[in-house]
Amino acid sequence: MDNATVVARLQEQFGDTITVLTDARSGEACIGVPASHIVAVAQFLRDDSALAYNALENLCGVDYLGRTPRFEVVYHLLSYTNKHRICIKVGVPATNLHVPTLTSVWQTANYQERETFDMFGIIFDGHPSLDRILMPDDWTGHPLRKDVPLGYEKEAFSSNQNQIYAQKPFAEE
Repeated sequence: MDNATVVARLQEQFGDTITVLTDARSGEACIGVPASHIVAVAQFLRDDSALAYNALENLCGVDYLGRTPRFEVVYHLLSYTNKHRICIKVGVPATNLHVPTLTSVWQTANYQERETFDMFGIIFDGHPSLDRILMPDDWTGHPLRKDVPLGYEKEAFSSNQNQIYAQKPFAEE
């Protein structure tokens, strides 16, 4: 199995909805898919006997502040049969943070979608339990967004350790 074969098979099935993206660093096939087609494309990649992408290795969010669309959901799939990987990217505009869930295709998407929701605020429509998984329930915002202010703490080195430690609150016994 090679990248050209996979991309040709997808374009044969889905036509212009598949955008070929280049990923020269990893060498794996990389495609762009509209959010409205992600479930159909994922089911096809899993169920087509020639492709047989039977594992969702990773699902994550990315914030490209200043770009349109601002967010992406990135899926990395693996075919054990063909020993081949593919990367699928779904652009998500900041004005409509909704992507259909893939939990009906791969159960492992459950916790990965929850993490992406928690860290970026991307909503996976149809998810069975889209609750926070890493941050406390009362946390406001989504910490991996690039518009969240960074925390700041001075580093303590041997030359300034006493000054830094004098300003830090330490737990008392």
